[in-house]
Amino acid sequence: MNNEISRAMAALTTGIYVLTVADAQSSHGMSSSWVTQVSGDPHLLMAAIDRIHLSNAMVARTQAFALNVVGARGKALEDYFYSARARRPDNLDAFEWEPSPVLRMPWLRLAMVSIEARVVNQFVAGDHTMFLGEPVNVRINRNDRPLTSLDLDYVYVGGRQVIPRDRSGW
Repeated sequence: MNNEISRAMAALTTGIYVLTVADAQSSHGMSSSWVTQVSGDPHLLMAAIDRIHLSNAMVARTQAFALNVVGARGKALEDYFYSARARRPDNLDAFEWEPSPVLRMPWLRLAMVSIEARVVNQFVAGDHTMFLGEPVNVRINRNDRPLTSLDLDYVYVGGRQVIPRDRSGW
């Protein structure tokens, strides 16, 4: 039954993002697909981060993060930040980035859209922390089509579990 639940969860389509965060000591990015808008007035979004992930502690400490929307022409961002090569502190050296104007969070130059958000609430949900963020500034970098989980050969369903996807959808 658990495998069936994982397959069913993999059918929930998501966008593909790189969540970035920086503090005085380091900067870090991670592939992130569990992100969604949760309010229009005020604009609020939610990003779920595994509680054992390095970025979780950094976002909790800084109370800020950036979301970098990965477009079709920027798939190299997902390829890198999802890979084992990126599972280290200070992993932003693989791409050009600049600090966002207000919160000084890393905006990746290859991202099609970058959003800096201030954390307004957070709560634990199972093995993840849900960070509720209020956007304070955005950069629209390029006209592109956002990547979704349907564009990838795998689907992350939590923990270390990944379900491979073939061209037929599974």
